Amino acid sequence: MAFTHFDKHGASKMVDVTEKKNSCRVATAVSYISMNKETLNKVLENKMVKGNVFEVARVAAIMGVKKTSDLIPMCHPLNITGASVVFEPEPEEIRIKITVTVKLVGKTGVEMEALTGASIAALTIYDMCKAVDKRMIISGIMLLEKQGGKSGIFKREIQSD
Repeated sequence: MAFTHFDKHGASKMVDVTEKKNSCRVATAVSYISMNKETLNKVLENKMVKGNVFEVARVAAIMGVKKTSDLIPMCHPLNITGASVVFEPEPEEIRIKITVTVKLVGKTGVEMEALTGASIAALTIYDMCKAVDKRMIISGIMLLEKQGGKSGIFKREIQSD
């Protein structure tokens, strides 16, 4: 498979999607942020001094989704039609799972937008909590699934422990 972001002379280029057909495209990505138990409890009890961590991170994730083409050089600016952000505390692992789903009808996929949203949400949680816990770890940023377009459906098989 040839690299699509370079021309025959090796110069960078944005992929031309002019001739592609519009289709419904959906992508879901995940990230995790681990922290100490006291920090997790403060987040869950909405006791962080900077405010409601989840709502600030949700807005940041959606903003990140919308700004992906400003951050990733070869991403097309997209007319996003939907973005959702779900936070799932995982007390046993002392972490928060962040899931971002992005939708549109268009000529190119939204995988990068979902990945960016999941990353920005985790970074925002870090920023909101760093005063009490500088040892937080952001990890596991990955595409869970995508639908639409020529390549069809991708669904990551997650191994359970």
